[in-house]
Amino acid sequence: MATAASAPAQPPSPPPPAEHIFILSGQSNMVGHGGFTRGHGWDGVVPPESRPDPSVLRLSAALLWEEAREPLHRDIPTGKTRGVGPGMAFANALRERGGGAGRVGRVGLVPCAVGSTAIRKWARGGHLYESMVRRARESVKDGGEIKALLWYQGESDTAAEHDAEAYRGNMEALIKNVRGDLGLPSLPVIQVAIASGNERYMDRVRRAQLEIELPNVVCVDAMGLPLNDDHLHLTTHAQVRLGHMLADAYLQHFAP
Repeated sequence: MATAASAPAQPPSPPPPAEHIFILSGQSNMVGHGGFTRGHGWDGVVPPESRPDPSVLRLSAALLWEEAREPLHRDIPTGKTRGVGPGMAFANALRERGGGAGRVGRVGLVPCAVGSTAIRKWARGGHLYESMVRRARESVKDGGEIKALLWYQGESDTAAEHDAEAYRGNMEALIKNVRGDLGLPSLPVIQVAIASGNERYMDRVRRAQLEIELPNVVCVDAMGLPLNDDHLHLTTHAQVRLGHMLADAYLQHFAP
């Protein structure tokens, strides 16, 4: 007796678009090197604070919303998977400390960071800046609202005096340009004061970061968080702690 052929499996439906959207940008410590070592790659360990949740999404390199999971920057840029960053711990803490998923809604993370990039490489008109703005615009095409830019960068500006001296002006220009190009003149920016880099000019870059006084710009300080054996990148534990610091800063300064 003939049997009816079973219907082909349908691909899973894409998740609904995110509601509260956060841009993650900067360089390698925002990408995340928690659990990553050269020659061995990522150890695959995801701490409980960074585990996936159906209400936390990320915008892929293909500009599609999908359930977020570590490593968040696995395809940004393509083919350079690293390790645990602060983004998942931030999103999970935001939901838990902000009243749960019912109040915060679906959190969308837009990874844009690229390792080993000085701030001059993020100037308006350059590839990195324009890609970040394009991804940010794409993230809200079906709804949602960009709530903040989370920025962790500056280690690559600690090697030369002229880069360190120019840092504050370059950072302030980036903030103004992003706000203008996204049509969000009051967009909150939470930047991270670096914890590593070339000791010769690291303090000058940190001072520039801590002294920016533009409206709706706050700074959290990564100094003292534990580093990997390379003395440059934050450990997995440190990335979780940083994610919680970023969430606390957002909830304290910008949450309604």
